[in-house]
Amino acid sequence: MSEHADHAHDDHGHEELPFWRHYVFSTDHKIIGIQYALTALLFLFFGFCLMMMMRWQLAYPGQVMPILGAILGDTNMPEGVMVPEFYNQLGAMHGTIMVFLGVVPLAVGGFGNYVLPLQIGAPDMAFPKINMASYWAFFVGGVIMLASFFVPGGAAQSGWTSYTPLADIAPSGQTWWLWGMVALITSSLLGALNFLVTTIQLRADGLSFFRLPFFVWAQFVTAFLLLLAFPPLEAASVLQLMDRLAGTSFFLPSGLVVTGELLAVAGGGNPLLWQHLFWFLAHPEVYVLILPALGIVTEVVCNNTRKPIWGYKTMVYSIIFLGFMSFIVWAHHMFMTGMGTWMSTFFQTTTMIISIPSVILITALALSLHGGSIRFTVPMLFSLAFIPMFAIGGLTGLPLGLTAADLHLHDTYYVIGHFHYVVAPGTLFALFAGIYYWYPKVTGRMMNETLGKLHFWFSFIFINGVFMPMLFIGMAGVSRRLYDQTQYAYGEQVQGLTVMGSWSAWLLGLAQLFFIVNFFMSMKGGKKVKSDNPWDATTLEWATPTPPPHGNFVEVPTVYRGPYEYSVPGRDSDFWPQHVGDEETAPAEQPAPQPADDN
Repeated sequence: MSEHADHAHDDHGHEELPFWRHYVFSTDHKIIGIQYALTALLFLFFGFCLMMMMRWQLAYPGQVMPILGAILGDTNMPEGVMVPEFYNQLGAMHGTIMVFLGVVPLAVGGFGNYVLPLQIGAPDMAFPKINMASYWAFFVGGVIMLASFFVPGGAAQSGWTSYTPLADIAPSGQTWWLWGMVALITSSLLGALNFLVTTIQLRADGLSFFRLPFFVWAQFVTAFLLLLAFPPLEAASVLQLMDRLAGTSFFLPSGLVVTGELLAVAGGGNPLLWQHLFWFLAHPEVYVLILPALGIVTEVVCNNTRKPIWGYKTMVYSIIFLGFMSFIVWAHHMFMTGMGTWMSTFFQTTTMIISIPSVILITALALSLHGGSIRFTVPMLFSLAFIPMFAIGGLTGLPLGLTAADLHLHDTYYVIGHFHYVVAPGTLFALFAGIYYWYPKVTGRMMNETLGKLHFWFSFIFINGVFMPMLFIGMAGVSRRLYDQTQYAYGEQVQGLTVMGSWSAWLLGLAQLFFIVNFFMSMKGGKKVKSDNPWDATTLEWATPTPPPHGNFVEVPTVYRGPYEYSVPGRDSDFWPQHVGDEETAPAEQPAPQPADDN
């Protein structure tokens, strides 16, 4: 480790790289992390806009959409009214973009790339050029996905799951979707390999595995999930491409009738094979979304309660067990396929078991608050909201894991409400907490506290206004895929809740303006940090200059203790950084962070 670090520090005097090498095709993990984060935020914004268009159709079916109705043209909006095919495109691409182009690249590619090497005392990732290739594979995959909107027939229409046989016979946008997925999966595999090797090989002297910050553990387990779960979907995507382009029938059964004519294929394929391959990835994928979020929240909660995390080792064992169990629950998405009582019971049981480590993790975070000297900073507000929101998401998922309850709830809006409580007010709130928390390390400036709190409170109110009604709409039996639920009496009865959800979604979009303004305004006008450690934190990323230079550390750090030594009895200050030795005097205690000036 020290040889790598010494080489990095000798490198401080390296010649200045040209712009395109420094900011575009960079091999510096920090620049790549920023590239991932900014690109993912743009995709999140675009995916959110797709959802807001869907909400218009759901709230006011068959009515002219203001402004966009004229812009989107006669194909998608004849006379300004959305056609069902375009609604299906919006639904499929919203899910794909938010998960594969938004949350995962931000949580893993953005935060993981920037923060993990700093937290383990490494000069960079183990394979910098592979790291660069990972970002550009992601970028190419995203461009392919967006370009599919402009091909004949439009973008993918078969849902974010690309279920066969429908996806095998869909218009050409589905082919673009599959090529995009191949690029995105390749990106994730390259990144996962890098994270694993970096964490194992490049840790600072003294940084044993049980001295790692919990965020590093979360990224480490996430990398294993990506490495083991994504290859089956990449293989499945290639097989589906062959079905579409090469005349094979891996997923096309015999005797399939399309628009009144027998489909001329060899047949013998099985649509359920696609579902097994897809969900073998997509259930571990849920934890790929959640685990980095839990890592971020743990960092923020420890720092703002000024006390160690409750049950650190128990939390580590829990996420390891969670990662293992995530591979043997996938078929609870497939109870409706008639897999048989024995198999249904097996997956129902494993689904109940996997809830145990999740409960342990949330309980540990909640217990960590007890007796803490809590600082209600903006990152802490988002982290505090994450705990009950993720708990709601988890609890509402339990009925879906029971075969009897799933019979009624499957494919209804209840599923949408459950999943989004995990990912939106859950994971996304954690990602916002991470942005506000590490922003001063990246830029040297604090984000505006007032704008941050306005962003939090309006987001917290309206995001619940979007997803809480979905749980009741789903229990009324309304299908998640209906273009117009008012065509049915049971859908008409809960239309008021749908309208409420749509208005909440649009107001939620407006609330993000506080964040967007704050994010860019603070780069130049934010309050400058007075030290490299403005939050009085203990982990190694705060031991670097702000922002960190090439090679990260001025001196090779040595780690003497665990990651969360806050409020240690007998210490002058209430934080004891990992790299400060027993014989050294802890840095003079900095004043508690103050809200940034509004101007």
